[in-house]
Amino acid sequence: MCGRFTLKTPRRINLHRVDYDFLDQIIPRYNIAPTQDVLTVVEREKQREVTSLQWGLIPYWSKEAKGSINARVETIEQKSTFSESFLRRRCLILADGFYEWERNGKVSQPYYFQMKDGKPFAFAGIWDRWRSNDRTITSCAIITTTANELLAEIHHRMPVILEPEAYDLWLNEDSRPADLKQILLPFPASEMMSFTVSRDVNDTKIDDEHLVQRVDSEVGVNLRLF
Repeated sequence: MCGRFTLKTPRRINLHRVDYDFLDQIIPRYNIAPTQDVLTVVEREKQREVTSLQWGLIPYWSKEAKGSINARVETIEQKSTFSESFLRRRCLILADGFYEWERNGKVSQPYYFQMKDGKPFAFAGIWDRWRSNDRTITSCAIITTTANELLAEIHHRMPVILEPEAYDLWLNEDSRPADLKQILLPFPASEMMSFTVSRDVNDTKIDDEHLVQRVDSEVGVNLRLF
């Protein structure tokens, strides 16, 4: 799964047909949490837009404003919460790292996962727009898949990280579901790394650079490379 992530350097991500001036206005974020706004790229009527969406997808038909932060690729076409968004409303969710926790009894150690070169990337996401009376919430969810070799030591799931050459296919409104499923795969572990970080990340009120600095682990191994 994916329950926290970061976006420190949005200007470095390789995107096509978007307003990079907008990205320059984004402040670094080190502890993005559910229900908060996240930076995304959507495509509507062949026009791409960088916009903020609330993390936690609320389907348009829901009776209450209760969202889901993750959607499993294995069931995304069957579950009514996600199926229509998968077919019609896909997005890129911009990030440059994410957190996962290793649990051992009462001890829970957070790890930070990123690319070995530190570059930002995009999660595969879906979105929807919910309305109730005079209230409107446009929200999104991150698609998850089985963990790669690096993540598997910590958790059995991981967010889908798209290769840059897959961005166009994912955003294209005319893409076929069968083709889309082919790119929703575990990202290669050989291109990633992870290390233990401060438990301060557990507090969503804390959002500063020290959260992504390596610290000594109380559980397992301190640094993982593939």
